[in-house]
Amino acid sequence: MSQEVSTAAPAHFIKNIVEADLAAGKYAQRRWAGQPGPAADHTAAPPDAAKIRTRFPPEPNGYLHFGHAKSILLNFGLAEQYGGRCHLRFDDTNPEKEEQEYVNAIVDSVKWLGCSWENDLYHASNYFDWMAQFAEYLISAGHAYVDSQPAEAMRATRGTLTQPGQDSPFRQRTPAENMELFKRMQAGEFPDGAHVLRAKIDMASPNINMRDPAIYRIRHATHHNTGDKWCVYPMYTYAHPIEDALECITHSICTLEFEDQRPFYDWLLERLAEGGLLQRPLPRQIEFSRLNLTYVVLSKRKLIQLVEEKHVAGWDDPRLPTLVGARRRGYSPEGFRLFAERIGVSKSDSLIDYSLFEDAQREVMNESDERRVAVLDPLKLIIDNYPADQFEDCLAPNHPLHPERGERAMPFGRELWIEAEDFQEVPEKGFRRLFPGNKARLRYGYVVECTGCDKDAAGKIIAVHCTYLPETKSGTPGADSVKVKGNLHWVSAAHACPAEIRLFDRLFSVPAPGARRAGDAPDLERDFLDDLNPASKTLITAQLEPALKDAKPEERFQFERHGYFAADRVDSQPGAPVFNRAVTLKDSWGKGST
Repeated sequence: MSQEVSTAAPAHFIKNIVEADLAAGKYAQRRWAGQPGPAADHTAAPPDAAKIRTRFPPEPNGYLHFGHAKSILLNFGLAEQYGGRCHLRFDDTNPEKEEQEYVNAIVDSVKWLGCSWENDLYHASNYFDWMAQFAEYLISAGHAYVDSQPAEAMRATRGTLTQPGQDSPFRQRTPAENMELFKRMQAGEFPDGAHVLRAKIDMASPNINMRDPAIYRIRHATHHNTGDKWCVYPMYTYAHPIEDALECITHSICTLEFEDQRPFYDWLLERLAEGGLLQRPLPRQIEFSRLNLTYVVLSKRKLIQLVEEKHVAGWDDPRLPTLVGARRRGYSPEGFRLFAERIGVSKSDSLIDYSLFEDAQREVMNESDERRVAVLDPLKLIIDNYPADQFEDCLAPNHPLHPERGERAMPFGRELWIEAEDFQEVPEKGFRRLFPGNKARLRYGYVVECTGCDKDAAGKIIAVHCTYLPETKSGTPGADSVKVKGNLHWVSAAHACPAEIRLFDRLFSVPAPGARRAGDAPDLERDFLDDLNPASKTLITAQLEPALKDAKPEERFQFERHGYFAADRVDSQPGAPVFNRAVTLKDSWGKGST
């Protein structure tokens, strides 16, 4: 992983578990060498046998989001902190929804977050042969059977949270009958849905996940990794624990919605270990609370709806809480890491305010990003006593906190762009910038005195006039001889680079999109789309200092007074940058700031 923002994250309950297991030498007797798979040698101890192994196991059927970032940083961070290894593994058990596009995007996003897996990149589909062999063992041992009920009948006999399920009429098939049917399923003799292979556990279990869950189904579909080799595919809940065991994962860390699945996870691995097919100690599943953020949705279904119905401009829309969207917006991976450290890891579900995420991003960017000047709402400033054909350089620091990064030259001339809000013809109380008769400093330049303004036929102000005081240039003797209270930023009109700027607010206008509100009628159902913020994206043309003209895609700067901006990684072209605002200089949500 790349350099951490802070040197140590606070302890949490998962770290306590890991440290206790390591202190007890729980994994010292593991036997595994080389790449996991059918040819792996399970008789030799790997050099790091006693160390932990974690994994991040995404399904390649979509794009990663902020919640995944928390899991990625937790799993890779634990492995790094305790000298172990973290695997990136694709749980690709559903060929109908998986695509190589998603695989590539996931790899890019995990790398962008600063995580490295070296040679530990795996696919569930690489273990399909073993999974089928394990399924045949379960059949022969009486732990699995082929059910030929229609899907509707299986659902009807599964029971409810308060009612036990009912045994399938096919539950008493002999192991020989089940084995023959499963072999024929693998041979492609049956259509989709004709049979499923189910674990034989307990249809009266209070845990509905233990009521003979399906472990294999027929799918005549081409797999993005294995092609047409298979027409039966394992269920995720069957495949996942096997993958963990084959890869010698020590701590299988997942979110709380998998807590009810843990009994089946343990049941399956115990049955396979009893049969001598897996080694001990077996992986341990540990659950933690998922990330819940205000003003966003992290449901895959809702994210798909936003994209497919074109409420956003694709998966990398900077307003989406996807990692590709975050990267395009200009968020920093270091900011994600700092945020993850601050919110910690627990078993309790909580709703985290989005401003905490933005604060972490600001803290990182304030330290890392060089400063530049951009005028977002340009108004012409004309210095009447400055020669029309004269230009000079004013020096501005690249980073005020890091003088070693040097200075840059900003051209200065008779006509400048300033922010329209920096002039008021009739000043309101407390206004300290330009108005007729008032003096203010042009940052890095001179003190000027406002003399008036020009208006068009409709009365709109189109230019401001002033005179400058030659003896007040910043950085020269006597520069502070004239004291002023106002300070303005500016760019030379003759040298400015016009550019498209994209200003983003939160995608939703309420903290919990789609949630019921006080005063709602009892029968009212809210649609989360009703809470979309119509002002979540604003396009403007700004005037930038010339040093920004050649900004590279994804290069990020602090625009003085306006926030942190990144050159769009898709639309920026050489000499024609497009900038996205990642975050404002302070939390301005709901305060009317743009």
